[in-house]
Amino acid sequence: MFPLRCLLALPFLITSTAVAVPLNSADYRANSGIEFSANETRIHLRWRDDTERALGLTLNLTSPDKLIEQLGATETIIEASSPVFLLTVGSRDLDPRRGWIRFFDKVHKRPYRQYRANLEIKSARVSSLGKSTSVTINRLTAGEFSGSLRFTVYAGCRLVHVEALLTTQEDLRAIVYDAGLLSEDADWVKTAFLDSQDSWQQVNASAVAAPISVRQRTVIAKTKAGAIAVFAPPHKYFYPLDFANNFGFAWQGKGYRDLVPESGLGIRQPLDGDKRYVPWFNAPPGTEQRLGFFLLPDRSAKQAMSAVQRFTRSDKFKPLPGYKTFTSHYHVEHSLDVIQSKSPDPASDPRLQNPGFKQVFKRMGADIVHLAEFHRGRTPRLKTAERLRQLQVMHDECARLSEPGFLLLPGEEPNVHLGGHWISLFPKPVYWVLNRGKNQPFLEQRKGFGKVYHVGSRADVLKLFELEKGLNWTAHARIKSSTGYPDAYREQDYFKSDRFLGAAWKSMPGDLSRERLGERVLDLLDDMSNWGEPKYVMGEVDVFKIQPDYELWGHMNVNYLKLDQLPDYADGWQSILDVLRRGDFFVTTGEVLIPDFRVGGKGAGETLRSVDLSKTKLTASVEWTFPPKLAVVISGDGNEVFRKRISLRQHPSFGKHDLEFTFNMQNRKWARLELWDIAGNGAFTQPVWFDHIRP
Repeated sequence: MFPLRCLLALPFLITSTAVAVPLNSADYRANSGIEFSANETRIHLRWRDDTERALGLTLNLTSPDKLIEQLGATETIIEASSPVFLLTVGSRDLDPRRGWIRFFDKVHKRPYRQYRANLEIKSARVSSLGKSTSVTINRLTAGEFSGSLRFTVYAGCRLVHVEALLTTQEDLRAIVYDAGLLSEDADWVKTAFLDSQDSWQQVNASAVAAPISVRQRTVIAKTKAGAIAVFAPPHKYFYPLDFANNFGFAWQGKGYRDLVPESGLGIRQPLDGDKRYVPWFNAPPGTEQRLGFFLLPDRSAKQAMSAVQRFTRSDKFKPLPGYKTFTSHYHVEHSLDVIQSKSPDPASDPRLQNPGFKQVFKRMGADIVHLAEFHRGRTPRLKTAERLRQLQVMHDECARLSEPGFLLLPGEEPNVHLGGHWISLFPKPVYWVLNRGKNQPFLEQRKGFGKVYHVGSRADVLKLFELEKGLNWTAHARIKSSTGYPDAYREQDYFKSDRFLGAAWKSMPGDLSRERLGERVLDLLDDMSNWGEPKYVMGEVDVFKIQPDYELWGHMNVNYLKLDQLPDYADGWQSILDVLRRGDFFVTTGEVLIPDFRVGGKGAGETLRSVDLSKTKLTASVEWTFPPKLAVVISGDGNEVFRKRISLRQHPSFGKHDLEFTFNMQNRKWARLELWDIAGNGAFTQPVWFDHIRP
């Protein structure tokens, strides 16, 4: 089906009566594992997946509307199709304090423009990087944005990565995009997908276009010869929102958004999000925005879906020996639901008995869930009796809903006294009131509650967390209502205390030009490490209500804590706080794992003492699902931050590897590791300290 002839890696012209297209293949490498050939009008790529199944992609450079002439596995599955990108361009309302680090924006409320990207085939380039080969076609335009269209295939992997690489020179732009596959005469008769209730659905490909709510962000074209799955990058495609509802992140049919008269299917973003704060993605001038999606061919729709699910392990966190998964910052407000319920016994109310959020977390493989209840403006002003009642309900419900293998921990985002927003975690139920009258004692004994604390100042907060061995940290640092924090209180006693953990990480804001998610907090981790006190960054999710049909994975991350055994709720959970305080954990979106990481033989949170650092060995055991992209070794000397990028493009998908590097760490005070894959998923460790910093 696909020509096997390989050409010399030299520039030449692809010509036809209709077109003369310069093709540069100087950067193609046969050792990429991808066979490349071309004739007068076409480019052919041929490779094999991890089961040795043959795959092929033929691009027709004479016909932008039928660019994908053939795509298949063993035999052609789809013909005469093309990718489509719809770009919506709005304006960013920059707050002088926040700049591009912006969440509280409502882009959808201001005028915006929508464009269907237009491809004029002016030139093409074939290039290889590690075990991948790309075809980049110029020129692609969408309004004021311009750039190129790129197809990338990976040796040992069935993915076809399709990206629109677009740049604007205009300032203050925010964007979202829809994308997919289309054909004037649909090569597929049916569109298949798993709906948000996990049931298989089929619809006619020629139906009027409409959004659909799907599982795993995937929609599938069924053809006579097989199926093509179309799906989004699992995390990078989702800009931050307060709610994780499934807003219909796929589309299919004819006449989509009045911009696509052809039949098509693909991924989409609702322009109004959750109708609260809707920031879209940053698109600063001069940045190359990478608007991507994936194609995956297989023999049938169900086989294609199974193949897609491998990449996120069906949206589940993989169990690792010696680790427990910990996830934090959820405003589910279950406690208030119980208080407001008319049922005298929550366990007898079907809505409360097994709440949706617990079902979701257990399905995902989250061992420990840390709540952030009572996220309301009036909570700090509550009188003692009402406050204690709320806390008692939260403690009782966490005890009731915890079970062997699943631990639900009470927690709050109090947002008073310290500055900005912050999160609390105690090793057992603690009763504390967020205000303190003029003559009110800091600590009192109350019948039915025991010790009750009243906190009315920074000093009170620090004293409470020292007495009860709790931890607190900055929520959504340097963004939202924590803009300027923890920087503003880095010299305060409570920040320098070992009761203040550090901050929490989430991909926010979104920027499709960035290789690493959540750089805002990764940069903060480096800054805090240079400040001199050992501080750590955990993953947070920071969403509100959660139900089983929601799209939570796109917003999700988790902390793998070095913990052999899950404590029982009744015995307290000091061991969890101890692991966090030691920094003995790594953070991940789920697809990339770092089960072991050492610098000079010391693990994350440990101190390497008084040795020659000129040839410091860094080792890590890592694994991934999507093809990996790069490792980044970050270190600091107390003033500067140093980053060493190491390409991982020579490794295939679904791999495990023991990394080993040697670096000169003289005069450095700490080092840590990040890993990122081609879909934007990643993981990072906490720092290993050198003996310039106290342990």
